[in-house]
Amino acid sequence: MLRRMTLPLCRVAWLCALLVSPVLGTATELNLYSARKESLIRPLLDQFTRQTGITVNMLSAEGASLLKRLHIEAQRSPADVLLTVDLGQLTRALDAGLLQAVRSEVLEQRIPPEYRDAAGHWYGLSLRARVIIYNRTLQDAPPADYLQLAEPGLRVCMRSSNNVYNQSLVAALLGRYGQERTTAWLQGLVANFVRPPQGGDRDQIRAVAAGVCDLAVVNSYYLGAMLNASTDRDVQAARSVALQWPERDVHVNLGGAAVVRYAPHVEAAIALLEFLVGDVAQRWLTEQNFEYPVVEHIAPAATLQAWGTFVPDTKALATLGQYQAPALLLMDHAGWR
Repeated sequence: MLRRMTLPLCRVAWLCALLVSPVLGTATELNLYSARKESLIRPLLDQFTRQTGITVNMLSAEGASLLKRLHIEAQRSPADVLLTVDLGQLTRALDAGLLQAVRSEVLEQRIPPEYRDAAGHWYGLSLRARVIIYNRTLQDAPPADYLQLAEPGLRVCMRSSNNVYNQSLVAALLGRYGQERTTAWLQGLVANFVRPPQGGDRDQIRAVAAGVCDLAVVNSYYLGAMLNASTDRDVQAARSVALQWPERDVHVNLGGAAVVRYAPHVEAAIALLEFLVGDVAQRWLTEQNFEYPVVEHIAPAATLQAWGTFVPDTKALATLGQYQAPALLLMDHAGWR
């Protein structure tokens, strides 16, 4: 009866599929393990629930904690979907046998090949560029790439080496330049720290704006969020700095998701991933979170477009998981705490 009543009313193919799927028809909930803060994703999850009737139960924690939990829970895990802010977390989960491969025409058609696993173990949802920012009063030209941040005499602020964004950046450089050159770069960079690594990316922006340091490396979406914040303090700080794109191979953090190996609601999990790469969700991620969409025909938010274009380092994405652990060791040896 449900199929005969709803099928003629369908106008959108993926929505029709949701309505007629027998698995989705019985699934009333799914369980999401998320490395994203709930405030940054919950509005989309609520919209998914309104469209499908599937409640999304969310556990939010640091990526490393979620991977540890999945490993301990093993076959007993209630998790259906793992949502991360960085590809390195997904590749570590894959290497640990915590994910399953799933196929979806929607995901494969909407997500470019470089932003998804060829076997279907993980799918990218959005991009955050790791960029250099500098104080607008800086007299000298800002560094043209990440390596120049190690040149003597620069005044740099950074967050801790425990941060997955920094680990992925160093992992990308390690894969590109090798251990010797990356080690020398790390030593020069740490020598330029004007204070012990501390705080989050917003704190680095505030420090550059206040003149504590001249330069920092942050994820672009933090600057976008501060430029559009409701507090004058954040807006003024963001306006006091400028963004410098590295001349080539801009490092990007690929936020993505995967279906967990022992997911009890696989079809509902796939439906959530498909929803997150739909036009509505992709526009929300860029216009509200100031991330770059992975779906090519979705335009970035106006704030992001004002910064110009860049060339992402997509080659590094395939090896981030391989190089993150040795990258962290090099960071520790260089004194980056």
